[in-house]
Amino acid sequence: MSHVGVGPRAVARSAAFLTAGVLAVPALAGCTSEEPSSKPLAAQDVASAARASVSDGGTLRWAVDSVPDTLNTFQSDADATTTRVAQAVLPSMYRMDEKGGPARNPDYLESAEVVDTEPKQVVVYKLNQQAVWSDGREIGAADFAAQWRALSGKDSAYWTARNAGYDRIEKIERGANDLEVKVTFSRPYADWKALFSPLYPKDVMGAPDAFNDGARRSLKVTAGPFAVKKVDAGADQVVLTGNPRWWGSPAKLEKIVLRAVPRDKRVSELAAGKLDLAEIDPETADEVTLAAAPRDPATGTPLMGPQGSPAAGAQGRSAAEALRSWAVANGSDEEAAEEEVLAREERREAEAKAQRRRQALSGYEVRKSLEPAYTQLALNGSDGPLADERVRRAVARALDRQKLARTVLKPLGLPAEPVGSHLALSGQPAYADGSGALGEPNAKEARALLADAGWVPGGPVKEKDGAEKAAGAEKAGDEGEGKDKAKEKSEGDDDGTYIVGEDDKGGDGEGGDDKGDDGKNKDGDGGDEESGEKHSSGKNTAQGGAPGAYAPKGTAAPAGSVAAPLAKDGKALTLRFVLPSGPGSETLRSVADRITGMLKKIGIGTRISKVSDESYFKDHIAAGEYDLALYSWPASAFPATDARPIYAKPVPAADGSLNVAQNYTRVGTDQVDQLFDRAMTTLDQKEARDLLRKADSRIWAAAGSIPLYQRPQLTVARKNLANAGAFGFGTPVYEDMGFLKKGAQGSRPSAPAASSPTSSPAS
Repeated sequence: MSHVGVGPRAVARSAAFLTAGVLAVPALAGCTSEEPSSKPLAAQDVASAARASVSDGGTLRWAVDSVPDTLNTFQSDADATTTRVAQAVLPSMYRMDEKGGPARNPDYLESAEVVDTEPKQVVVYKLNQQAVWSDGREIGAADFAAQWRALSGKDSAYWTARNAGYDRIEKIERGANDLEVKVTFSRPYADWKALFSPLYPKDVMGAPDAFNDGARRSLKVTAGPFAVKKVDAGADQVVLTGNPRWWGSPAKLEKIVLRAVPRDKRVSELAAGKLDLAEIDPETADEVTLAAAPRDPATGTPLMGPQGSPAAGAQGRSAAEALRSWAVANGSDEEAAEEEVLAREERREAEAKAQRRRQALSGYEVRKSLEPAYTQLALNGSDGPLADERVRRAVARALDRQKLARTVLKPLGLPAEPVGSHLALSGQPAYADGSGALGEPNAKEARALLADAGWVPGGPVKEKDGAEKAAGAEKAGDEGEGKDKAKEKSEGDDDGTYIVGEDDKGGDGEGGDDKGDDGKNKDGDGGDEESGEKHSSGKNTAQGGAPGAYAPKGTAAPAGSVAAPLAKDGKALTLRFVLPSGPGSETLRSVADRITGMLKKIGIGTRISKVSDESYFKDHIAAGEYDLALYSWPASAFPATDARPIYAKPVPAADGSLNVAQNYTRVGTDQVDQLFDRAMTTLDQKEARDLLRKADSRIWAAAGSIPLYQRPQLTVARKNLANAGAFGFGTPVYEDMGFLKKGAQGSRPSAPAASSPTSSPAS
């Protein structure tokens, strides 16, 4: 499945999600929280196997989205393939484990400890004594210092994309011996473990020219289980081969070839036997699953496949001859009979081709998990209706995030739980559901928020010629006037009515007087399940109009009804919903259709604008040319550092423009910034988590970004490929990947109980 997503600093950094290490300072020893942690919704699915079960040698052909423009992860044009390469060929002090937590990488780091906090924070790294660069030089303090100077932000000659954390370092020194690196910080930095992952040699970081240009197409010096043999733009591939100086467990594979293959071409490449591993969309997953299904021993056709498939070969030829003879004998001319025969033969050949394709795909299997990333609905709060927080909150309250998650994940057999945090995902230490700060889905309360903001159902809309009509009306005239007159009449009599916004009158229809002893409405109606409303005959029910709009006693909108379109100051409430138009974005468009329907029920119109994938972010999201949009953010083990630029309050730049960093919604508050800053400076892990959760609650309340669901991760792999597939949170262990020995099997997770297929519509 393809989703449009963007990567903050955490993604550009190949091991950005990595952290661990023991704090040695006694005062910090009790900082770990004892609270129970959540669990990942889905385990990684990589066909795990012991190294002894994996053959030595072989080439892994791995589909990627692109050949990277740079191999330097700290440059702005680094992409996901840059990260893949860096993970395989460069040191990372920490990597992410299967639960989304940090783990020290023992191949490079024996330990890392905070040894002082006063007057300055000091961290001592003790390196693996076998760790060397591919040119034979030991990895040491000189490499750490060169990377710090390049990324500190003090030298503008380095074209860096970020300097978070490195700008807090005061100095780097050699420790007690060559294996120790002593890092002193000028200001406390809780996310210090995010640094030096990946670590580049001083050959790359030591001079601006080497940093800016030298590491774009080649890495001559590396220190991982693999090395970069070549970046072949002509062949659209990057070739990695084993590193002869690697001191860790030897790489099982001889070679990894990262091939740039468009998403819509991957199934053909798989069927042709040209790929071993590829992320794919749900349609391809269905085809591979069907191909791998049990087959009829007599016909060889899948038992779960289409019934009545015609036989191929000589039997088909005989049938064609018989058809021609029958047609001529029964009055058809020979030309018509010949056309029918040709059509039959074409269908038979197409079926034979499809059969061969299924046979080729039967050697693969679908491995699935959830990506460490979530898809959100972004609401541009810079101008227009969404600049009003009440309107943003109304949009958010209209969404049934559970239904949206089911739309995408249930058909794939994955747990369909909405994401409850902007800063972490289920299973990560910082995760907690903060969506309560916004409130549960409730169409009635959403309409009340819109009414409070002045958006009137059926209000007049000014046309270009100066005429007016009711919002949503086909033409100006009696219909719009009738609504206005009805409104005026209702405003003239407040007997037995409910005014929107007066809480003491039970506006949500859920007061004790509205329900019988069984908790249901007195009229026996359970309410509108779709909108979250409950209708009462005991008290008046708000209809979502402007303050002063009344409804007679007992009036309730029919279940599932669509609210009258809203207008204010002569303008209808219509939001521009920008979506990518590429072939891999069908899921986003399906989700957008659902959202559009939910907004329509509270009177908000949407205007869908499909744009090319190439311009989606640059010309629309980053430029602020949208009202609503869908895109993704990755999770990070360091949310205080990596999420801050996404949610920080935009600030005016010197030239008068607005510096939004990565906050493409343009919604932020000083309080959120302060909570991030405090979380970034405390070394008490529990306190840091509490601060981040408070920040998340306030991000929810501001309603600029609404997390929807964790992104699915669907990967097709050869059945005999071990330790590779849908990695979930975990950083791939490249040296363990390989093809199973004959008779060996990999271990795959069982399907979660929550992931049983349902009749939910396909995405």
